[in-house]
Amino acid sequence: MNATDRLGDPVARLEGREKVTGTARYATEHPLEGCAYAWPVPATIAKGAVTAVDTEAALAEPGVLAVLTHENAPRLGDPDDATLLVLQSPRVAHRGQYVALAVAETLQSAQSAAAAVRVSYAPEPHDVLLDAGHPGMYAPEKVNGGFPSDRVRGDFDMAFEASEIRLDEIYRIPPLHNHPMEPHASTAVWDGPRLRVYDSSQGASTVRVALATLFDMEEELISVVSDHVGGGFGSKGTPRPQVVLAAMAARETGRPVKLALPRNQLAAVVGHRAATAQRVRIGADGSGRISALGHEVFTYSSTIKEFTEQSATPSRTMYASPHSRTTHRLTRLDVPTPSWLRAPGECSGMFALESAMDELAIACRIDPVELRLRNDTVKEPDSGRPFTSRQLAACLREGALRFGWQGRDPRPASRPEGRLLIGTGVAASGYPAEVGPSQAEACADATGGYRIRVDATDIGTGARTVLAQIAADALGAPLDRVRIEIGCSDLPKGPVAGGSAGTASWGWAVHKACRALLAALAEHSGPLPEDGLSVHADTAEDVAGASHDYARRAFGAQFAEVQVDMDTGETRVRRLLGVFAAGRILNARTARSQFIGGMTMGLSMALMEHSTMDAEFGDHPERDLASYHVAVHADVPDVRVHWLEEEDSRLNPMGSKGIGEIGIVGTAAAVTSAVHHATGVRVRTLPVLPESLLPGLAEWQRPAGG
Repeated sequence: MNATDRLGDPVARLEGREKVTGTARYATEHPLEGCAYAWPVPATIAKGAVTAVDTEAALAEPGVLAVLTHENAPRLGDPDDATLLVLQSPRVAHRGQYVALAVAETLQSAQSAAAAVRVSYAPEPHDVLLDAGHPGMYAPEKVNGGFPSDRVRGDFDMAFEASEIRLDEIYRIPPLHNHPMEPHASTAVWDGPRLRVYDSSQGASTVRVALATLFDMEEELISVVSDHVGGGFGSKGTPRPQVVLAAMAARETGRPVKLALPRNQLAAVVGHRAATAQRVRIGADGSGRISALGHEVFTYSSTIKEFTEQSATPSRTMYASPHSRTTHRLTRLDVPTPSWLRAPGECSGMFALESAMDELAIACRIDPVELRLRNDTVKEPDSGRPFTSRQLAACLREGALRFGWQGRDPRPASRPEGRLLIGTGVAASGYPAEVGPSQAEACADATGGYRIRVDATDIGTGARTVLAQIAADALGAPLDRVRIEIGCSDLPKGPVAGGSAGTASWGWAVHKACRALLAALAEHSGPLPEDGLSVHADTAEDVAGASHDYARRAFGAQFAEVQVDMDTGETRVRRLLGVFAAGRILNARTARSQFIGGMTMGLSMALMEHSTMDAEFGDHPERDLASYHVAVHADVPDVRVHWLEEEDSRLNPMGSKGIGEIGIVGTAAAVTSAVHHATGVRVRTLPVLPESLLPGLAEWQRPAGG
């Protein structure tokens, strides 16, 4: 094995050259003879019914092949996800829901035909605004991830009222949208009874299962290819309407059909992080030790499907709290269905919790790092189980040292630089270290090479490269002798790329298959067969049999320095530092990229990203990247990452934890706490906008004695 091929080394992405030269094929880039194009028609009301669809003008457009509506579209089976039941009913549940689909010889013809479709509606009064006092609020039985909606330990009310120091604040996060670089796109081809789909998805096998249900087919007749995916951040973790529409259009026309959703339609049909109002109450003694911790979440879902982000769950796991109450309350609105967005639950919940921890530190006159250290715990508070490993304290201490936290003046506005106010902030982060069952195949060929096959998905994380490294390490072979095949439902089944569990899950199966292959090779005598020697591995029993005696989480700490302009309220992040304990790092290069990417997204969440809800029209006006602002290079001057050595043998054979999402967790709270340190203004509603700061900044602009 080459010295540069070891597991953990910064191996460059195996598909890097394909991506930068444009030879990597994405969902709508596969050349197909006779391909047609589709373009959807979104509803222009927020609630009601379609009363008529006039397609005459659309069908008269040159090159138009078909216009599908609820009146003529193929009937679909009943999936678990009702958002996939497109063009099945005249009912309109939210603005932007698809009510027709034009199919034509060219993309331009399809767009023209869609514009020519005339839809008549019977609108009804709609309800689209989140209100914690909404009469429809209820407690869902479960929240995302299968967690119980409510958890109670001890007597929270008694402990809170008896506390020497009490904090009671509400933190708000607006709707947030995923906006991956590649829009949601699909190409569908029917060959007799067989269906082949190229889909921009985080899990090809998951898409195949859904399509089999929708079109009443055997799964074996469907192939889904997702070999290159241009990002997803959770929005591609479940099948989306475009793959169903493309398959319907291809069946109707007898032609391959491509459908790439326009960016200005994504906000309505591919999920988003729902807005939340989170009430956090913390009771502590004068030394800052927490006795009571309450976290109440108010959020919404659509009338189509129940989805509740598990935002209160971080308060069940992060800090010692003898008395605790964490709850979720949900109302159903006439809005698009929320879904996963990077680190669902943890990201939104930790913004509230870590902001409250900063406020508690100030109330107790304790350094924010020290406060977190005093409330560290060796057991998960919610379950009482010890952690497989927990180096949160080490992350905080190492981060403070590397960031230069020592000697920090805690007073707000204590570091002016001309007309700029400088501040620093810190937040902790944590994320579940999950693993799911997966299958993989390893094959040794007669030429001395190895082929690894698993339906994993690389959404830009470097999974393809890391899995090859895991295989090479398990086989004791040079990396250049390993070929990896991923991203197709015809391969051994693997879970979706999500929950920071992909590499741990697929990697376990790859490791097991490679070890089994070595054993098979040791028993084999003579030359290998022409088609090689293959073994298949399945980790279902391994995962099911893993010990449940331990809590499994990755941890980290983020430090931020910001500058705020006294005159304009403009806030810029000067530097970010993240220190993480996330098990064994399998590839230093791709890991650093993931950590930095997550922290950049957290910076963006803190200062820029937000969607608003137009109450009159019932939709989000920020439907493109000109109005939905995300961080660009100029906004991210200095982001540094460090990780602690940690190999957790209780998790999987590689000793690794997921790293895709923990970078975003905590970052927004670190930034807003730094803003408070800079200005004395506490922002509890994201993002930090100039208008939130200017009234408080006016205090610093008054002349002395004025």
